[in-house]
Amino acid sequence: MQIQFIGRKYELQRLNDVFKMGQACVTTITGRRRIGKSRLIQEFSQGKRFLSFTGLAPIEGITAQSQRDAFAMQLADFMKTQPKTYTDWTAAFNDLASHLTKEPTVILLDEISWMASDDHTFVPKLKNLWDLKLQQKSNLMLVFCGSVSTWIEKNIIRSTAFFGRITLHLDLEPLSIAESALFLRTMGFKASLYDICTILAIMGGVPWYLEKISRQYTTSQNIKNLCFEPRGLLVKEFDSIFHDLFNGHGSTYKRIVYLLADGMKDSDEIKQALDLADVAMLETCMHDLVTAGFVSKHAPWSFTTGKAKEKESLYRLCDNYLRFYIKYIEPRMSTINQKKYRELSVQSLPGWDAMMGFQLETLLLNNRPTLLKALGLDATEIIADNPYIQRGAHGERGCQIDYLIQTRTKTLFVCEFKFVRRELGMGIIRSMREKIKSFSVPHGYGIVPVLFHFEGVTPELDLDPYFYRMIDITKFLKPETEHESWE
Repeated sequence: MQIQFIGRKYELQRLNDVFKMGQACVTTITGRRRIGKSRLIQEFSQGKRFLSFTGLAPIEGITAQSQRDAFAMQLADFMKTQPKTYTDWTAAFNDLASHLTKEPTVILLDEISWMASDDHTFVPKLKNLWDLKLQQKSNLMLVFCGSVSTWIEKNIIRSTAFFGRITLHLDLEPLSIAESALFLRTMGFKASLYDICTILAIMGGVPWYLEKISRQYTTSQNIKNLCFEPRGLLVKEFDSIFHDLFNGHGSTYKRIVYLLADGMKDSDEIKQALDLADVAMLETCMHDLVTAGFVSKHAPWSFTTGKAKEKESLYRLCDNYLRFYIKYIEPRMSTINQKKYRELSVQSLPGWDAMMGFQLETLLLNNRPTLLKALGLDATEIIADNPYIQRGAHGERGCQIDYLIQTRTKTLFVCEFKFVRRELGMGIIRSMREKIKSFSVPHGYGIVPVLFHFEGVTPELDLDPYFYRMIDITKFLKPETEHESWE
């Protein structure tokens, strides 16, 4: 049974707007592995003729001919004919074109990097298919997508072959917190808000991961089945990511994400920690990790000019699953293989609450539109927003701010994230004041403290005017129509 489609309203609108123009068009879709690229196109293609072709995973023994044979089998299945043998992609593409009609049609080439493997002529022949056979047709969309977003960027988006031919590019991000919670509810999963928040903190808004949550099990049992069983899907997923996406060079990428799991780093810190002499290689790796959706790049900025300091950019591991695997699954792999977690509650595992705090921080930073809306801020008001690190130097103390927002009115919103299973009391004000005391702010700028909390606050803290807003994170898990007030 296919799960109800959730979210992606903006992307569906953009696809529909382009298709309604009535002309042939090329669309590229990138995004993290398992993010729902193919599912989006499947949803968009309802009511249209949909021809979907998927490349074979690049395992040992798969050749260019294997890819063409797979294409032939899929085409024959669509057309209810016997499969042909294509000795090159020109023949395969010409045969595809011969079956097209005037009916509104979407052609999806999924896992296109796999489809093109071991054949350097694939892209030029695909370009010829477009130029000679497809672009003059009406009501036709040719879509390229796949897990290896870096391949699509290099060989399609930035290639001379398709220069000026791409009408629309979409980069899919994880589902929002509210959409992810709705996704789970739509599947019939029932749990407390804390449990739902825990699932999202581990998996992020990745639809394929959320699909694996079973309504037949408790949250704890679901997490154990997926993350703490020898053959659990999320136990094996990490190695699959680096094997499939990085062309056999996964070891270097792994070393980088392991380093970033301990905190944000700049290029020099990464280069020194990994002893990488090849600067160009490091730049390529960081670019690929950002493009793949696993790492984000954050440029500090000047408070006075608002300009980004690109040379001081920090890299952050922004993927919830990768961080959880590195920090909590892999260190316990020996115990997992001995099947010792079957009788334990995951919430009782050592360091669980602290880990969930770090995971929630990543989740919230990946949902900035939700945070800004809760603060009553419009994107046009903001000069810059990011996690912020002030390194101690020249007599200044260092400090780290979970989320810092600078507005055009010289206001700095200093946001603190707290994910603890108890009410927060007046101590949070004392620690926030100490942090802000260490924060070097230019003259004339206003500081606005903000608290994002989970299990509520004590009556005493609730009545204290120190925080601009104290925002209950559980409201993010509810449909927007239920948001009576963020305060």
